[in-house]
Amino acid sequence: MAEGEVANNRQAEEQGQLSVAATATGGVRVLTPAGEIDHHTGDTLRRALDVPRTPHPRFVVDLHRVTFMDSSGINVLIAAHHALTRAGGWLRLAAPTEAVMRTLQIVGVDAVIDCCATLRQALAD
Repeated sequence: MAEGEVANNRQAEEQGQLSVAATATGGVRVLTPAGEIDHHTGDTLRRALDVPRTPHPRFVVDLHRVTFMDSSGINVLIAAHHALTRAGGWLRLAAPTEAVMRTLQIVGVDAVIDCCATLRQALAD
């Protein structure tokens, strides 16, 4: 990640906004959102999770920089999970903060979408 990207992510987190850095590793698209995922910012994550027209798309959302997520974020993740599954791919969540993990557990997302403690675990086949 470039220095400017890190600075932009920190600024987004401080302002309650959302930025999403995207990389790829081993054929897996890794998205790293930073900030809050709510009804004001959910479209940013939704656009980043658009299913590509490639066979078996695989995504990991690294949540370690997400400070807050409400039901809008949950809906984005569930919709992406269903779309990726239909396309023969998958979605995994990595390194959620304690607050985000609690939200995922309360609504049962962790029983539907693979949630891994680390990015390395999420990338493992």
